[in-house]
Amino acid sequence: MLLSFDTDDILFRILSESVELKSAVSGGIYTTDRPDNSEKEDITVNTITVTGDMPQSGTSNVNIHVPDLKTRINGQEQRKADRERLRQLTASVVSVLEAARVEGILFRIANQTTIREPEIAQHYTNLRIEWNICKINNN
Repeated sequence: MLLSFDTDDILFRILSESVELKSAVSGGIYTTDRPDNSEKEDITVNTITVTGDMPQSGTSNVNIHVPDLKTRINGQEQRKADRERLRQLTASVVSVLEAARVEGILFRIANQTTIREPEIAQHYTNLRIEWNICKINNN
């Protein structure tokens, strides 16, 4: 049986083994939490649920954090989503995840949304991952 820690580790390994992705983000790739007060581009993974029976199913998140851009609108400096950077990094993450293969495990990107974090002047893209764990290779 896999635990939520295991699905976190699988996603972390897939993402962190991508040299292209690691070099694309200004920050890092983390399980669960990113560094406090990070003002960098970070990717985090966390699992919401994993069932206990076989075949197992579950749900995880991959979050792509990007600091907002400073822009001037009507003479006032404001912070707005860096939509182009979110788009680029999200496309890179999706590409890495879609190319990944894990024996006995199927996962797919179920949905995607962008969420505003006004208290830290950032936005993040949330990719919701659905798991279907058919068997576990214990070798």
